[in-house]
Amino acid sequence: MRDTVVIIGGGKMGAGIACCAALAGHPAVIIARSEEKAALAKKNAAANIDELVEAALYTPEQGEKAKALLAAGTDAAAFTDSACLVIEAIYENLPLKQDMFKALDEIFPAEVPLCSNTSGLRITDISEKCEKHLERTVTTHFWFPGHLVPLVEVVVGDRTDIEVAKAVKAELNRWGKAAVLVKQDKPGQLANRILQAVIREAVNIVEIGLADPEDVDTAVKMGMGIRFPVWGPLEHIDAARLDLCQSVQRTVLPEITARQDPSPVFAEHVDKGEIGYESGKGIYDWSVKDMDTLAKNRNDFIIYARKFMTERGLL
Repeated sequence: MRDTVVIIGGGKMGAGIACCAALAGHPAVIIARSEEKAALAKKNAAANIDELVEAALYTPEQGEKAKALLAAGTDAAAFTDSACLVIEAIYENLPLKQDMFKALDEIFPAEVPLCSNTSGLRITDISEKCEKHLERTVTTHFWFPGHLVPLVEVVVGDRTDIEVAKAVKAELNRWGKAAVLVKQDKPGQLANRILQAVIREAVNIVEIGLADPEDVDTAVKMGMGIRFPVWGPLEHIDAARLDLCQSVQRTVLPEITARQDPSPVFAEHVDKGEIGYESGKGIYDWSVKDMDTLAKNRNDFIIYARKFMTERGLL
């Protein structure tokens, strides 16, 4: 019986994806480079399940059943006869992913979709070395944290069979994810293209001195951001009237940056080794700002929003 989801990669995203697969009733096996990394990934996936149970998104019984479906190891070939889906979630490096897909294409039967959790690379490029079944290669980009954020972008590559992509999307929807079909294999997929447009203008606002970083983030979080879970930008256009939005764009768009390269603000910080939280400083000084609290608030809010959307039938 083909019901096992094989996740290649034992990092945070691999554990999050395994959590989702197991909660959907699939045996979920994480394949990592060593037995130690595989065991840690399985432990992290179980912790993700516990977090969702503690948040009352799943019952304790559902959580225990899901944890019993988790497995981990180092040999993907051991699951060629039971796999229904393979999801690669290794380091975001094109040559590494290409070699991995070539190997996966060799060992898994044609009916098993091969998916990549890539956030920025093209599945067309990732699958370039595959020689057998290019038509079953698809991007499935789970948004971080993978066990909490509902969105998964299912991207159709240049050689992907659209029916395979549609079937993968339908399967992920059965997991309780909000899967969307991205019909062209473009850089940034769908949501990252929108996010990068927001980031570009947010950085530009700081660069030209229109507002400080704290006020930019507050404006996004407390304005458009708080509406987005239930009120998308295209729904907003219809609600506000297209003629009004057309008029606003005539006034605002000429003032928005159309920069095609990264802002000098990035270079200014990167050149000084200020790459963000990891180095202690970036846009913000993280010696006076608490990432743990910020991440907890993010997760708690996502959980709250998921409960709301589930109760309203929006998810």
